[in-house]
Amino acid sequence: MVKGPGFYSDIGKKARDLLYRDYQNDHKFTLTTYTSNGIAITSSGTKKGEFILADVNTQLKNKNITTDVKVDTNSNVSTTITVDEPAPGIKTIFSFIAPDQRSGKVELQYLYEYAGISTSIGLTASPIVNFSGMAGTNMVAIGTDLSFDTATGNFTKCNAGISLSTADLIASMTLNDKGDKITASYYHTVSPLTSTAVGAELSHSIASNENTLTIGTQHSLDPLTTVKARVNNFGKASALIQHAWRPKSIFTISGEVDTRAIEKSAKVGLALALKP
Repeated sequence: MVKGPGFYSDIGKKARDLLYRDYQNDHKFTLTTYTSNGIAITSSGTKKGEFILADVNTQLKNKNITTDVKVDTNSNVSTTITVDEPAPGIKTIFSFIAPDQRSGKVELQYLYEYAGISTSIGLTASPIVNFSGMAGTNMVAIGTDLSFDTATGNFTKCNAGISLSTADLIASMTLNDKGDKITASYYHTVSPLTSTAVGAELSHSIASNENTLTIGTQHSLDPLTTVKARVNNFGKASALIQHAWRPKSIFTISGEVDTRAIEKSAKVGLALALKP
C-alpha cells in the first residue's frame, strides 16, 4: 500500500468520522447476502419520520473490476463501475444514474508516494470538471479542490487545505466555499489498545460571522463494543453505543438531547446491519 498524502477528501476525515459517523436520528435496517457465485446483495430501509426509504444494491467483483447497481424507491438506478489499478497507482470510476441523462461521470484517481490526485468530468456537452490534488507526505500535506462549470465559465468550487499528522495526532485546516468558511479539526489517539480518542472541529463563516464548535470522544469497552459522545456550542449533546453481536453484524443505538430545551423529547436512532 502506498503511504502518501492521500486524497483531498482525507483532510480532517479522522475527526469527521469521530464526530459524525454512525450518529443518526432515524431507524435503519441493512441486510447483506451473497449468492453462490459471489454477488453481494444489500437491502436497506430507513424510516425518516413518516417516510420510509429503501434501496437494493448489487455488487459484482471480477478480478480488478467492481460493478455496483443500486435501485431506490424513487425508481432511480445508480450504476458505478470501478477499475482498480489498470496501471500502478491508478483507479478509474465510471458512474451514472438512470433516467438522469446528465448524471454520467468519469473519474480518474492517482495515488503516489508524494501526491494524490482525483479528477472527474461529466459526460455532457457542457460538463462540470472537478480536480482535487494533494502534495506532500503522510505527515505534512497541502491540497486544493476545484470545480469548473464549462457552461458558464465559472469556478463553482474553490477549496484549499493543509494536514499535519504524527503517530497519535492529526490536525488540519481547510478554506471552503470560495474563502467564506474556515474549518479547523483535531484528532488525538489517547489509547490505541482501547481505541480511545478525542476530537474537535471548529468552523467559522466569514459572511455570517457564525462559529460552530463540536467536540467528541470515543472508547471501546471491549473488542466488540464502542461508545461515543459529542457536544456542540449550540447545546446539542449526542451519544451512541455500537455493538458487534456477531462478526460483521452491528447494532447501533444513538440519542440526542437539546440541553437548552431539556423539556423537549430526546431524539433516538437505531441501526442494524446484518452480514453473513
